[in-house]
Amino acid sequence: MDWGKVVYVFFSLMSLTSIAGFLYENTAISLFIAASVNLISTILKIGVRNLLSAELLASSLVADLHLIPAFVFLVIVQNDSWAIALAIGALIANVFSMGLVYIESSKTHEEY
Repeated sequence: MDWGKVVYVFFSLMSLTSIAGFLYENTAISLFIAASVNLISTILKIGVRNLLSAELLASSLVADLHLIPAFVFLVIVQNDSWAIALAIGALIANVFSMGLVYIESSKTHEEY
């Protein structure tokens, strides 16, 4: 078992589920956790050298660039609807990223 891949997929899934948690409970703490976990996931994707690594990093950066302004809109501007809209964009980017992870793992699994 490749433990590096386990950690990488763990943080990718944790990012996806924490965004879903924010959409369920619209609090600044849950959005901060979602953004923090997504930033960790992005940092982990920087070192990945797979077939779809550029696409994985790009989708994670898109999610970051949705979650950070969402936090600003929620905490500073006090606009829940914009924060939720941006979080939905980040959720879509993370679903796309997880789809790429599944494609990548099926390609890797075929090589064995």
